[in-house]
Amino acid sequence: MTEWSDTDAPSRAHVAVVGGGIAGLTAAYHAALGGARVTLLEGSPDVGGKLRVSEIAGLAVDEGAEAMLARRPEALELVRELGLGDRLAYPGTTSAAIWSRGALHAMPAGHIMGVPADLGALARSRVLSAAGLARVPLDLVRPATPRGEDVSVAELIGARVGSEVVDRLVEPLLGGVYAGRADDLSFEATMPGLADASRTRRSLITAARAVREAAPQASGPVFATLTGGLGGLAQALTARLVELDVTVRTATMVRELRRTPEGWRLTLGPTREPEPLDADAVILAVPARPARRLLGEEAPVAAAELARIEYASMAIVTLAYSGSAFPTQPTRSGYLVPAVESSGVKAVTFSTTKWPHLIDGAPGMVVIRCSIGRYGEEETLQRPDDELKAIAMTELARTTGVIELPVDVRVTRWGGALPQYSVGHLDRVARIRAAVAGAPGLAVCGAAYDGVGIPACVASARAAAARVLGSLEDRAQSDPAQDRPASDWGTTQ
Repeated sequence: MTEWSDTDAPSRAHVAVVGGGIAGLTAAYHAALGGARVTLLEGSPDVGGKLRVSEIAGLAVDEGAEAMLARRPEALELVRELGLGDRLAYPGTTSAAIWSRGALHAMPAGHIMGVPADLGALARSRVLSAAGLARVPLDLVRPATPRGEDVSVAELIGARVGSEVVDRLVEPLLGGVYAGRADDLSFEATMPGLADASRTRRSLITAARAVREAAPQASGPVFATLTGGLGGLAQALTARLVELDVTVRTATMVRELRRTPEGWRLTLGPTREPEPLDADAVILAVPARPARRLLGEEAPVAAAELARIEYASMAIVTLAYSGSAFPTQPTRSGYLVPAVESSGVKAVTFSTTKWPHLIDGAPGMVVIRCSIGRYGEEETLQRPDDELKAIAMTELARTTGVIELPVDVRVTRWGGALPQYSVGHLDRVARIRAAVAGAPGLAVCGAAYDGVGIPACVASARAAAARVLGSLEDRAQSDPAQDRPASDWGTTQ
């Protein structure tokens, strides 16, 4: 077990944060800023979760998340608060492609998560067959499609613009975000803007056009990262937690959570050597399965709903090549592979093309990340590393004509990494939050609830910290016997 801590102030309320990914680190940060004494508990040997960077061929390349949305503010605000603003880097290109029917085709302009708003651009892309393309505009004249509160992405979009749009545009885009399948994923949860617009319009194409027209004409890049890798965000957050006197304990499993008259008791460590830890409030920043286990006794309704959130596993094979290995140097940021093409690889990122800063000082190197694994494809990920490497190299030979072996290869496995926002997800999350709200001083946050990207996780964590601090402040004000004045709590920003 690794532990970093500074002096404790017994007069301050104690908040325990379970989970040391980006959500847990951010929740601990905001709870500490709000005046609480904080202990962060992480079961693995290191904090950071999917934010991890290591060297390949001498270059620092992310093993997990490699980009964050730059047009959503929460993550960039956090980066700048931590003094990392001068390390922000932006893509050299975001020109992506789709592998379809034996060739790479430019991603058509004017779409909302694969749903076309510009039929001319869709035709020019040549992603669809002639029959599939002819089916799309029927959406403009077909009667409205009846639907209830929620429906799968494939069911609604397929009914409106045809199954080819689902198979060759929507599903690969969703696969890149959720590693999920369109016939299971929730339309309302994964495409909320389009879902809202489509409720008042008969045509889905018209709804997509309305979403695009209503969106502010944002300037600047869509994505951002950090020089040295996004893993640096987790490292900087951890360093700031130590400065804020937060106790950070790694290799520390939380086995049990129980309410007490004063707050909460967590049981840590192995069964043979249990260690109690008392806290005034608890934030669970862990995936649905461990959250379900911890809430089973104290919030059984929330636990039952969490049990219905499933996860997809994936692997990222990172390959470093000499520039001479390619007949033509990659010029796109990457491409997506539809499940119907069944190559094993679902997405390819030409990392050194997308992020030119990666090869500062090492010109001529080409680094590529291949993502393998979708929901329901666990058997693929049970293959040994050498077979996953072979799948990735075969894919690149097919699409780029690479003629040499890589100089270095890294395989990173992410078991149960991506929550599946299946049909009914929004209502499920609402029931979880309502059940948790009945337990004062308790909150949940992370990718299982409101979005899987870094900005969404940061926002979720900030809200969880505000909730428990508000609960503790209410408790201090309503109970004159408390020896902590309400002014100790401060506020979260």
